[in-house]
Amino acid sequence: MNLENVLSNPLTKKYLKETIYTDRIAHAQLFIGEEGVGTLPTAIAYATEILTKTGNDNTKIKCEHLTHPDLHFAYPTATTTKIKDHPYSTLFLEEWRQFINKNPYGTLFDWYQFIGIANKQGKIGVDDAKEITSNLSLKSFEGGYKIMIIWMAELMNTDCSNKLLKLLEEPPAQTIFILVVENESLLLDTILSRCQITRFTKLGDQIITNALLEKGITDSEAQKIAIRAQGNFRRALSFLNKDSDNLFEEWFVRWVRMAYSAKGNKGILPSMLAWSEEIAKEGRETQKLFLEYCLEVFRQALLANYGVDSLVYIQFNSNFKIQNFAPFVHHNNIQEIQQNIEEALYHIERNGNSKLILTDLSIKLIRLIHTKVS
Repeated sequence: MNLENVLSNPLTKKYLKETIYTDRIAHAQLFIGEEGVGTLPTAIAYATEILTKTGNDNTKIKCEHLTHPDLHFAYPTATTTKIKDHPYSTLFLEEWRQFINKNPYGTLFDWYQFIGIANKQGKIGVDDAKEITSNLSLKSFEGGYKIMIIWMAELMNTDCSNKLLKLLEEPPAQTIFILVVENESLLLDTILSRCQITRFTKLGDQIITNALLEKGITDSEAQKIAIRAQGNFRRALSFLNKDSDNLFEEWFVRWVRMAYSAKGNKGILPSMLAWSEEIAKEGRETQKLFLEYCLEVFRQALLANYGVDSLVYIQFNSNFKIQNFAPFVHHNNIQEIQQNIEEALYHIERNGNSKLILTDLSIKLIRLIHTKVS
């Protein structure tokens, strides 16, 4: 990966490049950013740039294939049908290379699905700490830096974190740690205090638009997707799947129509339960994407209600019209609607019972959709 070409904040990339060529590379660095903003691909590109500076002609090729002997990785894992005991990162290295090659902006859940642990909680454990210590105790293969990228470092358990503290404080010569995290609050304060922090902002609409244009998307469609993505390139890529958009539209229209007709009509509840069960049968990533789609539609409806038509881009294939739906979304209910959907997202991400979560959300929507404008 090339530092200039990865999707990330241009100022961040400029700063990182300057640290290389002015020899101000911190030995312990923390890259903080939400999913889809390019923290991991930037970390890999940054490491490639560092190793290429002191390497040979084949260095860049080996880095691009993630096979460079001085570039190491740690990431969350769990037991699988193949790895039944003491899982750690190196045992999944081939899968990791395939995953990054296929989806460098992928989420933690994408990774879990890829290695078949979607219903488990992965971690970076003490076996990883031992492997990290062992790898970094060896001399550099090319005589330059050794770099350890720890992705989703907030999922290091306490034993792993404690074992790495000493290394972070007094690393072997020419060793660089890059910890990539989404939620810094889950890291030990002692680890935070030992790292130089680089924060990643959400991607600009134009950055995402340009990336989509390179994939052959029309300019108007790319701009619409960029707005919908809300600075998240992973989300933008998911919107390229038209089949899922059509499915989400059908689910959403059915849902809000049931919620509207349910007031004083208990007979609609079995249909709502069936709706929840239907979606609960899908993978958690599909459920998450659907709830994000719902958030987007409610935001669009609010804009339509308040006459900001220039920002209303969503169109339905059915006879459901955003302009007709808009009056039911206003300042008296939008905040609570958004809060409840975000809470449902949070619990689904953490392996909650999807059917119960969606049913509870539906019951709350019945009340909210009938909230009067004061």
